[in-house]
Amino acid sequence: MHREMRRKDRQTTTEEARTLLQKAEYGVLATADKDGKPYGVPMSFALHDNTIYFHSAKSGHKLDNILAQPAVTFTVVGQTRPVVESSGYSTYFESAIAFGKAHIVTDEGEIRDALYTLTKKYFPDNMDFFETAISDLTRLVVFAVDVEHISGKAKKM
Repeated sequence: MHREMRRKDRQTTTEEARTLLQKAEYGVLATADKDGKPYGVPMSFALHDNTIYFHSAKSGHKLDNILAQPAVTFTVVGQTRPVVESSGYSTYFESAIAFGKAHIVTDEGEIRDALYTLTKKYFPDNMDFFETAISDLTRLVVFAVDVEHISGKAKKM
């Protein structure tokens, strides 16, 4: 069960939130450790169908937290613009938050597909180098977050 948004006048549709998640360049992955201590880290990522993919080294804070507590959120921010309004200061913005559980991808085919999706997003003009770039899959871990819920919020002009 997810909490209802307080500012319903700013709530976007699920499809608008998903579109923003699809087009955002970077996002912030929020995790918690075994003691509930929060950790947020900026990430490159790719959305494919209803799954967010990202990768990391085989050790570190992010990996430890996901193994201890797989529930995560992933937040993206789109266009923003500070404005002065008659009532004071404000900001036009768009954002989306995806909720889900992260897990390590173990299937080699899915790992390759995830890395292909990431590469296509960030290096669309350099795909000729893809096979060389992923020749050693043992040096990284690929994660998938199956999106269970997504919400979006915006204040537009």
